[in-house]
Amino acid sequence: MSRIDIQPEEDNNDLPPRVSADEGHGPSHLHGQDGRNGNSRMGRNKRELPWKCIPISLVLAYQSFGVVYGDLSTSPLYVYRSIFVGMLQHHQNPETIFGAFSLIFWTLTLIPLLKYVIIILSADDNGEGGTFALYSLLCRHGKFSLLPNQQAADEELSAYKYGPSAQSSPSLVLKRSIEKRKHLRTALLLVVLLGAGMVIGDGVVTPAMSVLSAVSGLQAAHKRLPEGGVRLICCVILVGLFALQHSGTHKVGFLFAPVVVIWLVSIFALGLYNTIRWNPKVVFALSPHYIIKFFAQTGKDGWLSLGGVLLAITGTEAMFADLGHFSANSIRMAFIVLVYPCLVVQYMGQAAFLSKNISSIPNGFYDSIPEGLFWPFLVIATLAAVVASQAIISATFSIIKQCHALGCFPRVKVVHTSKQIEGQIYIPEINWILMILTLAVAIGFRDTTNIGNAYGLAVMSVMFITTFLMALVMIFVWQRSVVVAGAFLIFFWIIEGGFLLAAATKVPQGGWVSLVLSLFFMFVMFVWHYGTRKKYNFDLHNKVPLKWILGLGPSLGIVRVPGIGLIYSELATGVPAIFSHFVTNLPAFHNVLVFVCVKSVPVPYVAPEERFLIGRICPRPYRMYRCIVRYGYKDLQGDDGNFENLLIQSIAEFIQMEAVEPQFATPDSVSYDGRMAVISSQNSGSSTLIVSNEEFDGGDSIQSSKSLTLQSLRSAYDEENPQMRRRHVRFQLPESPGIDPAVREELSDLIEAKEAGVAYIMGHSYVKARRSSSFLKKLVVDFGYSFLRKNCRGPSVALHIPHISLIEVGMIYHV
Repeated sequence: MSRIDIQPEEDNNDLPPRVSADEGHGPSHLHGQDGRNGNSRMGRNKRELPWKCIPISLVLAYQSFGVVYGDLSTSPLYVYRSIFVGMLQHHQNPETIFGAFSLIFWTLTLIPLLKYVIIILSADDNGEGGTFALYSLLCRHGKFSLLPNQQAADEELSAYKYGPSAQSSPSLVLKRSIEKRKHLRTALLLVVLLGAGMVIGDGVVTPAMSVLSAVSGLQAAHKRLPEGGVRLICCVILVGLFALQHSGTHKVGFLFAPVVVIWLVSIFALGLYNTIRWNPKVVFALSPHYIIKFFAQTGKDGWLSLGGVLLAITGTEAMFADLGHFSANSIRMAFIVLVYPCLVVQYMGQAAFLSKNISSIPNGFYDSIPEGLFWPFLVIATLAAVVASQAIISATFSIIKQCHALGCFPRVKVVHTSKQIEGQIYIPEINWILMILTLAVAIGFRDTTNIGNAYGLAVMSVMFITTFLMALVMIFVWQRSVVVAGAFLIFFWIIEGGFLLAAATKVPQGGWVSLVLSLFFMFVMFVWHYGTRKKYNFDLHNKVPLKWILGLGPSLGIVRVPGIGLIYSELATGVPAIFSHFVTNLPAFHNVLVFVCVKSVPVPYVAPEERFLIGRICPRPYRMYRCIVRYGYKDLQGDDGNFENLLIQSIAEFIQMEAVEPQFATPDSVSYDGRMAVISSQNSGSSTLIVSNEEFDGGDSIQSSKSLTLQSLRSAYDEENPQMRRRHVRFQLPESPGIDPAVREELSDLIEAKEAGVAYIMGHSYVKARRSSSFLKKLVVDFGYSFLRKNCRGPSVALHIPHISLIEVGMIYHV
């Protein structure tokens, strides 16, 4: 299939729009080896900042303290207690304390510093990080996705990265093996969903663990304060925390960044003070020799205590997951300059204090505070714990939105809390579910040790999965040798595997909470993805034959009435089966039909000038078009009331372009429905149509109607739904004698149809398993997927379609 490129006017600020054949095969390397170009969105999200931009990097590094490092910096509150209260109850002596500090130091050095700061932060997806960013990279560089809606035109998006075309034989064999075997691609998806489920489970456990550990200092100050009083205070703080989520994390994170900075400086000074006063010899414990001595003395109990050691690195995954809001350099700067040294010195000082005060291990942090400074530390610790909880709750919202964008989570309400930072979102349903589960964890567990067991299992599971995905990225994206990727995988899996196995032994002592939560959310996500995939395959295999439509003639065998019908479908190619229901059951249809497909592509963001992909279905007299609206997994699918106008402008631009580009001349009418053109939504219509009048109105579909009844209904609807008011734009053809008469006629029909009104047509589908299906499939489809569809947001609500202009027709899918 041919492809043409249209060069725009000279403009240094915008990328050139491209027109491409949609049904080609294989990737088209349009941008060479560098996928980063003018569309890196640095202006809006401030990513990819070079080291020479020190002032900007400093600002971003400062902001990262209030979002990224709250969880990691509050770990000293509970790490030593989690290590020694339990299996090491009978091994509490200075030597084991020094060994525990050595374990903490090398764990901080190898995993957060070496693995994440040096290696994984470089594996961003156009500035975005997290588990789904790695998965989207893999799906772009290999056909690993299970949804068959990929198109060749998607590979020409500016956000795609292209590596060297040559691949080594082992990596090529491995890639083809995964692409050909559906069970391997399913296993890869399940691994990603398990990681996402663990992040959500972490969002439940982290607030309870952080806040409860922070306020536990009240018991140290007031010995008579009952444990129930501490939990009551913790619950009040948690309820207030979740109640404030609707205000957004940007303001809270920015305002609380000084709290985290003060907290880090304070624990650095406290650690230095305790090291000098109590036991300066603790410096020698930086040697890994003390780790050997630790395991020699403690044996199996020491290995089981690794579940407490790994709590020292909780929050590390946030450095990569929240990469989209900052730059990799700013996160590296903040960690290396302040976070890492402050944590190391604090753990060192706490070990020095505990080596001389063994009895203070259950409350080591607060007991190590000098007299007169207890209350300031308690207040700062509580505020820092709130920031830590805020960060993981925001990360949970983001991961759920990404899951939904990739077809792995039911539709939920997404509220955007910031106009400047697109990643700041709030999901009410998930927020209240998290609050209920977090309160249940805080009340149900008697001490933070059991909560820490659940916490550690969730954290290490996510890191273990990230290591595996990173090894695949090294092979398929970075195109390193299998030996290098294997060495990375084995080295970190040996370290993390020891931690993970130790945490897994604590499943009966609280670790089951993270396991149950993650498996539950993974089941929900997989069921939704499975049902969505089956429904898409049904549409794909039951498409309306193009010959049948052509046989009906331009009138489609019915009356064509004025207006535009937007037929929504998940199909990116072909005509959905529901269209035949409309044609055979309705006596009339609109003069202009547009098949609209809103789909997500495996990139974080799609540039506005590349969002619309326009094509034609059937010859010109049929007035049938296709529009594919593409979004990235972090794009906002909000509605500003201008979608209809952008769509009309894009179709008009396509009609004009089709007449002057010889590549779009199609002598064989059967070949229609395939050639698609990328139309810039920012520039479209500027040379084809003239905007004669522009005003905010109730909507075209009723406003232009001659029926007084329909106009009164529209007025009543607008009064009840002021947020759904849409922009009413009137178009005119330019007085240019150079326009082809056939093109002028088609454009005139398009303008007249727009003035007559726009109707949104959707299928109200019911998905059921076939009678011959297995019991498990019937259980998943008829109960699981159907239950989720009935209780999630409707597609018309998610797509911001006005109800007064909506037409729905029921259809049963037997999958």
